[in-house]
Amino acid sequence: MSHVFHRHLHQQYPTAVGGDGPYLIDAEGKRYLDACGGAAVSCLGHSNVEVIEAIREQVGRLAYAHTSFFTNEPMEALADFLVERAPQGLSSVYFVSGGSEAVEAALKLARQYFIERGEPQRKHLIARRQSYHGNTLGALATGGNAWRRQQFEPLLVQVSHVSPCYAYRDQAPGETPETYGERLAAELEAEIQTLGPETVMAFVAEPVVGATLGAVPPVPGYFKRVREICDRHGILLILDEVMCGMGRTGSLFAAEQEGVTPDLMTIAKGLGAGYQPIGATLVSERIRAAIAEGSGFFQHGHTYIGHATACAAALAVQRTVEERGLLERVVRLGEGLQQRLEARFGEHPYVGDIRGRGLFRGLELVADRGAKTPFDPSRKLHAAVKRTAMDKGLMCYPMGGTLDGRQGDHILLAPPFILEESHLDEIVDKLDATLKTVFDHA
Repeated sequence: MSHVFHRHLHQQYPTAVGGDGPYLIDAEGKRYLDACGGAAVSCLGHSNVEVIEAIREQVGRLAYAHTSFFTNEPMEALADFLVERAPQGLSSVYFVSGGSEAVEAALKLARQYFIERGEPQRKHLIARRQSYHGNTLGALATGGNAWRRQQFEPLLVQVSHVSPCYAYRDQAPGETPETYGERLAAELEAEIQTLGPETVMAFVAEPVVGATLGAVPPVPGYFKRVREICDRHGILLILDEVMCGMGRTGSLFAAEQEGVTPDLMTIAKGLGAGYQPIGATLVSERIRAAIAEGSGFFQHGHTYIGHATACAAALAVQRTVEERGLLERVVRLGEGLQQRLEARFGEHPYVGDIRGRGLFRGLELVADRGAKTPFDPSRKLHAAVKRTAMDKGLMCYPMGGTLDGRQGDHILLAPPFILEESHLDEIVDKLDATLKTVFDHA
């Protein structure tokens, strides 16, 4: 018996022992094409020599120094790198160890900002249903996935949730993308008025929704309207780019494609590409200034924030992405993947929608294409897809509860940026074989 408290105690896991570019290798020598980056993490694959060497070099000089005593060179350099490329107005970076921590930090910064400004009545958060913002209690409360929240509800702070921007399901017949976006903006405005505009602290959203909806992009203009509404009421906009950011959608920050700058932005996953645990919250100049001109002290912190080795690894990752022109590659490969998915599954009787941006693609599975009817949740179709794909040497990211936390299934694809064209064919071929096996045995 393993003494590890695994994610699922009724499941047996193969032992990963090595990596080779976009492949992971288990103890039996079986190779798995990582078409999801684990959880949209491994953007450089699993054997990048530049990043590995950067980690070795940093550990040899300084592995770690607590940030209540010291700053360190890689942390300063990584912050400079990110701010120089971030949307205008984001001027500093608070480093953490992962996405949930980044969201917690953003929520606390938002609250402290208003305390420092003398607006303690601003305490309400608004987020969206079917969002995912992490598994710590504050992040879980902010997220809008009913299944993830259910058993922990008594521990969660109250957060309001409005509709997601989910055109496949919610855009009405005859409604243009623009009018659909306006309807969602009106819903947000109405929720703000219900709570009282002077009491709302922040609106939190993923630019492209990841785990809980499966790579759902917004309709044109949606986030510009959200930004306008937040500005009119003095509400902070927090964009969660933990999964969709750091090049995943074809630009370093997903918000670039929406033409908006948030007040706080969370990143992780692709920041360090899995070579070290790291996340960050990017902070606007006005939030930094409010704290700098007030108490000067952010009342928050974790032991490993600004970890020197993690920052050195992340800086090497980001330099590699930039120097190799991998963002342009993400756009090109993403278009190629979308074309292949549409050619293979565009008329598939059980694939209702194929969506996404860059190397961030989702397929929604339905029992009836015309009616968009989801499969019975008791079938646990997503679990069968994951298990069968692994048998065939493919890692993908299927999830259930797409519609409401209980009904619906989708498959998320988020492969490394280093793929070759042949890998796109391998992904589609193995996914096709997976679905044939799953539905043949259904």
